Amino acid sequence: MRLTFPALAQVATQTAAPTIVEQLLQMLPMFVLIVVIFYFVIYRPQKQQRDKHKAMLSDLKKGDKVITTGGIWGTVTNIGKETVTLQVAENAKIKVMREHIARLRGEEND
Repeated sequence: MRLTFPALAQVATQTAAPTIVEQLLQMLPMFVLIVVIFYFVIYRPQKQQRDKHKAMLSDLKKGDKVITTGGIWGTVTNIGKETVTLQVAENAKIKVMREHIARLRGEEND
């Protein structure tokens, strides 16, 4: 029985440690999986939301009822290249950056 243990110890010492290339190849699938998860969970939904917001901004027209990112409710009265003029009260108009229009509001929100 004593002969068996030294033989096992000798076999264990003969196995070579994996090289750096082998270690990198073992980590590569995990890295690819992390990148794929990052793309589908974070990047893609944000890109879709940005595209949807850009489409909404390009479709703005006079008379649209909107809400700004600051929470101001108004009606579009004039559309410029970079700005939008909103009527927020009877005789009160403000000019805001076009990108700061958060969303359109429906008639039921009045």
